Amino acid sequence: MKVYLDTIGCRLNQSEIEIMAGQFRAAGHEIVAAPDLADLAVVNTCAVTGAAVSDSRGKIRSIARAGVQRIVSTGCWVTLQPEKAAALPAVTDVIANPEKDELVPRILNQPKVPLDREPHSRVPLPGPRHRTRAFIKVQDGCDNHCTFCLTTIARGRSRSRSVDTIVCDIKSALAGGTREIVLTGVHLGSWGAEGGLHLRDLVNAVLQDTDTPRLRLSSLEPWDLDGTFFRLWENPRLMPHLHLPLQSGSADTLRRMARRITPESYRSLIQSARERIRDVAITTDLIAGFPGETEQEFNESLAFVRAMEFAGGHVFTFSPRPGTAAAGFPRQILHILRKQRNHVLHEALTESAAIFRKRFLGCTLRVLWETASSIGENGWEVYGLTENFLRVMSRTASPRWNEFDQVDLIDLRDETMVGVIRNSG
Repeated sequence: MKVYLDTIGCRLNQSEIEIMAGQFRAAGHEIVAAPDLADLAVVNTCAVTGAAVSDSRGKIRSIARAGVQRIVSTGCWVTLQPEKAAALPAVTDVIANPEKDELVPRILNQPKVPLDREPHSRVPLPGPRHRTRAFIKVQDGCDNHCTFCLTTIARGRSRSRSVDTIVCDIKSALAGGTREIVLTGVHLGSWGAEGGLHLRDLVNAVLQDTDTPRLRLSSLEPWDLDGTFFRLWENPRLMPHLHLPLQSGSADTLRRMARRITPESYRSLIQSARERIRDVAITTDLIAGFPGETEQEFNESLAFVRAMEFAGGHVFTFSPRPGTAAAGFPRQILHILRKQRNHVLHEALTESAAIFRKRFLGCTLRVLWETASSIGENGWEVYGLTENFLRVMSRTASPRWNEFDQVDLIDLRDETMVGVIRNSG
């Protein structure tokens, strides 16, 4: 059987469809690059914003239009609104998050095939989900109760995967040629808490028990960290990039969000990270137009964002999600004002990201190439990432996909740095 896998939303969703791909392959089925080649499709949906829900529905409809007769829908939106998911064209199976780990054997109507029963290596997903980086799921669920977030409802309580299971997944990815591992979860920083462990224990185990050339951490809640955590970056295989969601730079707004930080504690954490990690890129998430956000609060938040000198990030227009506390808060902000504030915050992040990139003009950094496109007799145009998550473009005589190069950074082109390859390896 030919299977098409697609996802909307976070890196955890990406990690999950890669796990499914391995299970389908272990059972003897083929993963294909496009829905019009498939007998079966699986769509891992998202509900973090109204736009994500719309994208999830649109993805399923698009796959149905491509001729797939059997679509399996799963993920956060499906968990929250299973009846609406089941009503979409060609959807034959609706599988909520708690049953997602058993999705493949359930669909195939056969016992689960252990991936460690025989030698198994990761094969990157074909098509638009083709990645050099492997996203490794280490944790699921969340025990926080941020007033804007559906995750606790959709994903349940926090639970960690074992070190042995995670290391096995990483070794499978490395055996398939992966050069960069990304640890991911809904609440990554809570990994191990139920067993008295900390994320630092997992990071140390991965660095000790595997030979991954690059280890990167996905989004981390600031309150899970302290200054000592950053000593981990003494190991050069841990990439100097931290994604630390802020959401707002106003103390009053943060309290209404039930975020367990203040601007002062966040500032102190950033300072510690920059003192410990050379050339670290710090990116963030922001919410524009949270209920009750006054003009003064927004200006406080904007000033704080500018002061933090982020290397980039994402700005989300507040979207009231049914079932969350914030959806019922008084003083909801007009949508047009939310969009205006989004634009201002986005411009602030764009400016600080450009300043961060300019710091590295004239430097030589190691790049892992992620895409390669032929430009005819002129060779190849390749794109990749530095250790501190700068996007780089270069011209090469041959495709360098999934290879490392030392690259002289000589120019800027919008949000991409232009480089000249110095030497390979």
